[in-house]
Amino acid sequence: METRDIVFSVIMVISAFILTYQWLGRFGESSKNPLIIFAAIVMVGSLAVLILSIITRLRNLEQMMETKERSLRINIQSVEDNLDKRIGDVQNSVNNAMDELNRKKYR
Repeated sequence: METRDIVFSVIMVISAFILTYQWLGRFGESSKNPLIIFAAIVMVGSLAVLILSIITRLRNLEQMMETKERSLRINIQSVEDNLDKRIGDVQNSVNNAMDELNRKKYR
C-alpha cells in the first residue's frame, strides 16, 4: 500500500463523519444520533479497507503475471535456440548427403 492510499482512506472517513454530522444537523439538534454517525464512519472505513485490499490483490496478480511472462519468454527463447540447433544439424546432414550423392552421380 502506498501512503497516498492510506491518506485517501483517512480523508474518506473524515468526510463521512463531517457529511453525516452536517446532514443530521439539518433535521435539528435532537436528530444527531452518535450511533448513526459511528455507523457511517464504520461503513466508509470498511469500504476504504475493501478498496485497498482489492488494490493489493491486483498488484500481486500483476507481479505474478509479469513473473510468469518473463519465465515464458526465457523458455520460448530456449526452445527456439534448441530448434535452430537441430534444424542446423539436419540441414548440414542433408547437405552432406546431397554432396555425397552428387559425387557418386558424377563418378
